[in-house]
Amino acid sequence: MDKLPKVLVVGATGYLGLHIIKELQHQQINFIALARDKQKLLYHGVPEMQIIEALATDPETLKGICKGIDVVISCLGITRQRDGLRYMDVDYQANMNVLLEAEQAGIDKFIYISAFNAQKYPAVRLLKAKERFASRLLSSKYLQPCVIRPNGFFSDLEEIYKMAVKGKVYLFASGTVQLNPIHGEDLAKFCLETIHRHEQELDIGGPEILSTDQMAKLAFQAIKKKENIGKLPDYMRRIALWITKILPERWAGAAEFFLTMLEQNAIAPTYGRHKLGDYYAHISTLKK
Repeated sequence: MDKLPKVLVVGATGYLGLHIIKELQHQQINFIALARDKQKLLYHGVPEMQIIEALATDPETLKGICKGIDVVISCLGITRQRDGLRYMDVDYQANMNVLLEAEQAGIDKFIYISAFNAQKYPAVRLLKAKERFASRLLSSKYLQPCVIRPNGFFSDLEEIYKMAVKGKVYLFASGTVQLNPIHGEDLAKFCLETIHRHEQELDIGGPEILSTDQMAKLAFQAIKKKENIGKLPDYMRRIALWITKILPERWAGAAEFFLTMLEQNAIAPTYGRHKLGDYYAHISTLKK
């Protein structure tokens, strides 16, 4: 793709979506942002003429959204379940609705953000929905597909920071599980880089490989408190995971995902410049 593309961002008001919008603005790339409510985008400085209000779960509202678009970037997915919607309703079907519009419009490329190692855990409800869509996208004969599978976001690890603020962080398996989470700004830059790449599947993580024990220590350093870390035996994680699997998705879907991800090391190819300790330190300044 040699020309400067016009990009449609789906899931534009989420954590990653807003970072992608900011990076598009920084690189002066023309874009349209799709959102169910434009107010958040207006608050973040997106001109109204670059916003389409639509419900990705309702295909009738999506008619024509890809007119004049070259590339779709979708980070659409459930973060907090509401309105009775399930992962299959949003992470799979809503993305499918957008993909069908994109295929019909003849766009060049569709970039979708799944999750690192999602293919390995088909029984996890969130990941099952994401990878069902990823499989459909990768089989498309009408456009160039790209599935990006990032490691955990820094924002996901705010729970460790919150426990530190309360005085004690609890970890499973002696805190030895390692991963390299990625900041939204770094991931947004990577997503835009892939516009001109040809790989169909890409894994990505942040620049630091950290154990959960090291993450807890960084949280305590950020708030300048003495470390207080409790280590829970891994059988407790396995019991909790078993419970989440039999509970309704709306109550336990997120917990099922996080408890599964703590099963073993998750180290993706490193990228970016942001470090978790700096992120925690930034949060601590905002809380004062």
